Amino acid sequence: MLRPWTFQIQFERDSKKAIYLQITDYIIDLIKNGTLKSGDTLPSSRLLALDLGINRNTVIKALDILISEGWLYSEERKGLFVSANLPAKERSRYKKDIQKSILQNQEKESVIIFDSGLPDTQIAPMRELASAYRQIFNRKARINPMLNRSEFGALRFRESVSRMLNQTRGMHTDYSEICITRGSQMALFLIAHALLNKGDLILVENPGYGPAWETFRHAGAELIPISVDEKGIDVEEIERTASTQQIKAVYITPHHQYPTTVIMSLDRRLRLIELSNLYGFTIIEDDYDCDFHFGLRPIAPLSSLDGANDTIYIGTFSKMISESLRVGYLVANNDIIQKVGNLRRIIDLQGDNIMEQAILELIESGVIKKHIRKASKYYLHKRNYFISLISKYLSDKVTYKEPEGGLAFWLKLRNKQDINKLNQALKLRGVSIIPWTNYSFDNKIDGIRLGYASLSESQLEKGIEILSKVIR
Repeated sequence: MLRPWTFQIQFERDSKKAIYLQITDYIIDLIKNGTLKSGDTLPSSRLLALDLGINRNTVIKALDILISEGWLYSEERKGLFVSANLPAKERSRYKKDIQKSILQNQEKESVIIFDSGLPDTQIAPMRELASAYRQIFNRKARINPMLNRSEFGALRFRESVSRMLNQTRGMHTDYSEICITRGSQMALFLIAHALLNKGDLILVENPGYGPAWETFRHAGAELIPISVDEKGIDVEEIERTASTQQIKAVYITPHHQYPTTVIMSLDRRLRLIELSNLYGFTIIEDDYDCDFHFGLRPIAPLSSLDGANDTIYIGTFSKMISESLRVGYLVANNDIIQKVGNLRRIIDLQGDNIMEQAILELIESGVIKKHIRKASKYYLHKRNYFISLISKYLSDKVTYKEPEGGLAFWLKLRNKQDINKLNQALKLRGVSIIPWTNYSFDNKIDGIRLGYASLSESQLEKGIEILSKVIR
């Protein structure tokens, strides 16, 4: 049975035709020219998304159209197959209706999306990952996956993550202190419910990472915002707060602070460790995009510094490879790890053992290291190009500090402007930016975060040009 695991689709990112329609037409052409025949099996939406390096929802949308038009049919527990009775006039009419609807609504939808700083999946080693995943899946398919399950993740993968952290980030970890998660958001959830009790006080950066705040609130904690400046979180404000109230934890993103991208200064890092030891609070360090740094070397994690006795470290492979790859990890003391494992066992008994081993294969073969080296040069070029666009279109309207790493900029508006109205004005012109509610306790902010990595150069220029017409 033919299984077309590899699709050679060259997406036209600047085309008016949506990506899911490009996939739809490509598969239709394969059927029409006989490459795919009646009864042939297609890969699952997940494998197809990995192979193409795009979001799984985009693939599902394309497959739904193909099923609706009659090109494919689905059998429960078996998969997707090419139909025996292929459509003719019905397919043509349905396709034209879809395309007409897309064109009519195109002006209402965001054409250019400035995300929070997602990687460019076009340069990610998705083909190598998909190949490794298939090979491992074929080897493991006949083995009961529950026999080697672990709530902490595959042992060899944890050992590999430990070596990576020790060798590249100056940490002193052991595999027993590591738990693998389905992305950093799951890590945050597990930490919040293992560490925090109802009514506990946790200090967070403001502006900061909104999804983390929601997680802490869900665990029953009360949040106290601490301001951020050009040196990172204000440790003097932390000291004043901790000296009068019992603080359970402080949540920080010190490497490239979210959303401002500033790097927390060494003196503040050291002082925060002193305060943690003095007042007995835990430091939760979210190192969400440490892999791409444009200086001589990335700043060492706070968790690697001498005296850092009560820290929890969070990392992810999503920024390293692709946002659709939900594999992260956390590092903590054995007590926290055991509590996290007990929670993980309840919500996700087995984890994604095959994906963990696929990533492990890419690490051990050197693919990941080579990709990071190549991607860092690519993103440095794109960052510099983005700087040239700011100089060309926004020099009189914004100020910024050149980010030393990461995949986003923080632009501070020279003139005060209602961020909500700014967002609405941009949407009308086909540009989407992150809502202020994602990173601020209130609307008293003077900046916007723009991810530049996932957009093409033409999209970046068009988006910045539109911004220049909306920002006062």
